[in-house]
Amino acid sequence: MDNLILNSYSKIFSFNVSRETCNQLETLISMILDKNKHINIISKKIQEKQHIRERHIIDSAQIIDFVDLNSNTTSDLGSGGGMPGLIVAVVMKQIKNSMKVNLYEKSYHKCAFLREVSEKLNLNTEVIQKDIFTVKDIETGTIMSRAFKPMPIILNLINKNFNKYKNIIFFMGSSGRKILKDTLQDWDLDYEEKKSLTNKDSFILNIKKIKKKFS
Repeated sequence: MDNLILNSYSKIFSFNVSRETCNQLETLISMILDKNKHINIISKKIQEKQHIRERHIIDSAQIIDFVDLNSNTTSDLGSGGGMPGLIVAVVMKQIKNSMKVNLYEKSYHKCAFLREVSEKLNLNTEVIQKDIFTVKDIETGTIMSRAFKPMPIILNLINKNFNKYKNIIFFMGSSGRKILKDTLQDWDLDYEEKKSLTNKDSFILNIKKIKKKFS
């Protein structure tokens, strides 16, 4: 593995990325590119490995500081191609944490891809092929959401369908400030922020508590 790849992964400064973990993440990138020929795992506009490494893998891995490592499970809502759920599962394997990553995805073909990757990389995941909006009484640790649904919709989903959870992680893009400001008109949120490692205009939102405001 060349220094360019190793230097890229060194941005994930919250833990020492082993060569084995780098190899697993590079295998994932290759599998994404191969599957992307048949179904949309990522945008087909830019498919260079370095772009995927920065835009998807490192972007997903940077949330590891916010993931509750003491829970039995964590949940990725609308997992799609497995970002961030698969990447978190790779990290859990490296740090020898037995937490299972639940990947909620309703697409049959994307679920097949998630299972294929999980099996090849020997990851502790459960692929749940269901519409997350129909699943009730869920208990989990951290809830993750990346490029799934608008923030208010996900907050409503969590408020109605989750009985117990530790925290919620959102990936906020260039319009994140306005989205957060608008959301705070309807929700009381106990949260903290972290600057994105991959985009100067983006940030990570870690929410500990939510409460719907009543008009």
